[in-house]
Amino acid sequence: MLYRKKLYDAISKIVCDCKSGSLAYDAMIKALVRRLQEVKRQKAFCYFIGNGGSAGIAIHMTADFLKNGHVKTHSMHDPATLTCFANDYGYECVFGKQLELVGESEDVLFAISSSGNSPNIINAVDVAIQKGCYVVTLSGFRPNNRLRVMGNVNIYVPSEEYGIVETIHNMVLQQLVDELAQN
Repeated sequence: MLYRKKLYDAISKIVCDCKSGSLAYDAMIKALVRRLQEVKRQKAFCYFIGNGGSAGIAIHMTADFLKNGHVKTHSMHDPATLTCFANDYGYECVFGKQLELVGESEDVLFAISSSGNSPNIINAVDVAIQKGCYVVTLSGFRPNNRLRVMGNVNIYVPSEEYGIVETIHNMVLQQLVDELAQN
């Protein structure tokens, strides 16, 4: 199967869930744009976390949401901060410990994990939930991954290929910031 066909197939099968059930993709985008507009009004923060390619997406979106979306962001991927927290608390706590220090109930956490099972991402989501943050998860691979059911909104890409999952995660987040910038 051609890559493009696999990509289009996965895009057409994106699953969007929230606490009250499934959402159509366009309804999910509209709901998240409304939430992000409220975050801007409240001068709250958006945080983006991920590992590997997902970290690249998180860093990219931290910049785009600040520059183009005019949303306050803070990078949780600064090398000195990551290595400090990993050394002192363990890698599984690199994002959760940061959220303990800076997260507020009005903030939004975007947790990006292709597998949906990365301990440091799961721990950070647990901390964000405890702090009352709004959590958006982006996962893929297996439908029963742990991250897929943890957020206020959960975006699942039904593919086990990193490139497909990461491309779609990036696409969804880029659409959010582009729509936010237009409103």
